[in-house]
Amino acid sequence: MAPSGSRSIKKGCQRVLYWIPVLFIALIVAWSYYAYVLQLCIESVEDTGQKVVYLLVYHVIFIMFVWAYWQTIFTKPMNPLKEFHLSYSDKELLEREDRGESQQEILRRIAKDLPIYTRTNSGAIRFCDRCQLLKPDRCHHCSVCDKCILKMDHHCPWVNNCVGFSNYKFFMLFLAYSLLYCLFITATDLQYFIKFWTNGLPDTQAKFHILFLFFSASMFSVSLASLFIYHCWLVCKNRSTLEAVRSPVFRHGTDKNGFSLGFSKNFRQVFGDEAKYWPIPVFSSLGDGCSFPTCLVNVDPEQPSSPTGSNPANKGAAEGRQFPSKPLRESQSRLLISTPSWSESDSATDKDKKGASNPGMTIENEA
Repeated sequence: MAPSGSRSIKKGCQRVLYWIPVLFIALIVAWSYYAYVLQLCIESVEDTGQKVVYLLVYHVIFIMFVWAYWQTIFTKPMNPLKEFHLSYSDKELLEREDRGESQQEILRRIAKDLPIYTRTNSGAIRFCDRCQLLKPDRCHHCSVCDKCILKMDHHCPWVNNCVGFSNYKFFMLFLAYSLLYCLFITATDLQYFIKFWTNGLPDTQAKFHILFLFFSASMFSVSLASLFIYHCWLVCKNRSTLEAVRSPVFRHGTDKNGFSLGFSKNFRQVFGDEAKYWPIPVFSSLGDGCSFPTCLVNVDPEQPSSPTGSNPANKGAAEGRQFPSKPLRESQSRLLISTPSWSESDSATDKDKKGASNPGMTIENEA
């Protein structure tokens, strides 16, 4: 009992410590609200029209920023569906095998009916010992959350949450609105910051809030801008932070652009196909987080040609996905199912039929 009790206390302390960065951000934001609304706008801005415009624009940005931050923190990361978990009989069978190759044969048999295309660097099936499941493409085990996260990007201490398939759009909007928040404060506070150094402000406590508000907003703007630009690049390339560090491995080898479908489809995978939802922190990403369209040069011979379409196991996965609860719209399904990827497995007869405009290649649905 003692070891178990000490582990529980340790985990409880860790959970509290993990919230410290979030609490720090919350305190900074609360102070910035007080400094900008009360000390700058109400106490220092003399023109009524300017004051009203500043407050209206500020509160719109502030609400969107807090909303996106809240969604990023409290949206639970999605975990692999039950189809990727080993059954009781498969677990027993795997435990009885002590040789790596024999275990791989078992895992390959199970993975054959699943939409799994990525491998380890050695070409083995990606398997999580802790969660006892076959990892879907782009899924990774988070050591902090101690669970496998679908399309895991990274574990962010500033939100005390894993950034992955379920909340990556929220994370992008959080970066965008926090950057806009800081830039707006910097721009509107600049003239009063200059007055501080030219002794143009009354000698009140507001002048010190104006000074520190400008410094804080401008410094956060620099760091947020670099992070936001980097993640915009990742979205354009359809990569996660982990995939940018270590490219995904397919059966034909490492391919850093294996999931890239072009800028438009890459963007829509994260933000959805309806523009009205792009700036709003509501879930609109395409897909189920377990299978993704690819642009593989070589088709995986061990996998069915259309895993998201005709495979019964994958059909059950789509029906049982946890989030979003409503079915995919037709445009979402079209993006995931009809995305072309090229195969070099055509026969000579097919080459002649295709003609010179498409020599030696045929389009396969490999999403």
